[in-house]
Amino acid sequence: MPLPMIGITLGDVCGIGPEIVAKALTVKAIREVCQPVVVGSAEVLQDAITRYGVPIQPRETSLDQLGNRVTIDANEALVWNPAVDLQLSGLKPGEPNGIAGAAAERYLRAAAKAALAGTIDAICTAPLHKKALAAGGSRFPGHTEILADVAGVSQYAMMLYLPAGDNVQSPFGLGVAHTTLHTSIASVPAMLTVSKVHQTIELVHHFMKSLGVNQPRVGVCALNPHAGEEGLFGSEEIQVIAPAIKRAVDDGIHALGPIPADALFRIAFRGTFDGIVAMYHDQGHIAFKLIGAEQAVNVTLGLPIVRTSPSHGTAFDIAGKGIANPEGMVAAIVLAAKLAQDRAGG
Repeated sequence: MPLPMIGITLGDVCGIGPEIVAKALTVKAIREVCQPVVVGSAEVLQDAITRYGVPIQPRETSLDQLGNRVTIDANEALVWNPAVDLQLSGLKPGEPNGIAGAAAERYLRAAAKAALAGTIDAICTAPLHKKALAAGGSRFPGHTEILADVAGVSQYAMMLYLPAGDNVQSPFGLGVAHTTLHTSIASVPAMLTVSKVHQTIELVHHFMKSLGVNQPRVGVCALNPHAGEEGLFGSEEIQVIAPAIKRAVDDGIHALGPIPADALFRIAFRGTFDGIVAMYHDQGHIAFKLIGAEQAVNVTLGLPIVRTSPSHGTAFDIAGKGIANPEGMVAAIVLAAKLAQDRAGG
């Protein structure tokens, strides 16, 4: 079976995306598991290659050529630019720019459509910058929402996934998905519904099964301190979260909770759970990034395509300095290749 073709978007070109993509392309493990194709500007990639001394030669291609599964040499990088009309020269690293934001969305949408069409097998996305995205005219706050729009899905979630290792005792790794995502903390309680929590439990369950877990153990976070103390600190656990868990259990899912997040994450990392459902963005992100910031991979659940990403952002503070660590991008590409192979039955 041929290696899966992974579309790797450059993300916001004013951030560290071009640097970590260029560096990742030199890692032997990447070429062993997939055929990478960079989705973005060849000029920008060439600038990163020159700036950081990366021994890779860009080779421009088209969407039609990708469909024919063009082969390349080990020192080459296929580059497909679906936004050739956008002028990116002269943009400064570390400074938000609407043109860079517009380009990042164009790269993402084109890659997602190519994956939906089967031209490529999965996508892995470099970080984008939400302010630049908005300045570029986007209606969406981030990758997850744009991908859901392209795919036409309404049930989706962001997951951070950590592979098994010293910090994660579950043999299939550990994933945390977020019931609410890019929204204010003040808006979270009103956004939580029995249906939404239940859908997130289902998404975690099915993702972990796709990794080979026969009966995933899913821990569900409480929203309030001490799981609300039987209503003393809030009623969301009683009125929303517990009924959602019961519905999942009735469906045959091994779900437990609501459990206070400070206790749940501690025992989950020790191997008690395979997946976690968090109620909001930082509830899941802080714990996972403390444990494995470089290894954590962002996976969008609920899509008909595979999409992964490193868990970090654009890192404007170090953009252009040549010190960005590509480890997270490498982990994300490797996971995308594994998930694509699994979907294809390979």
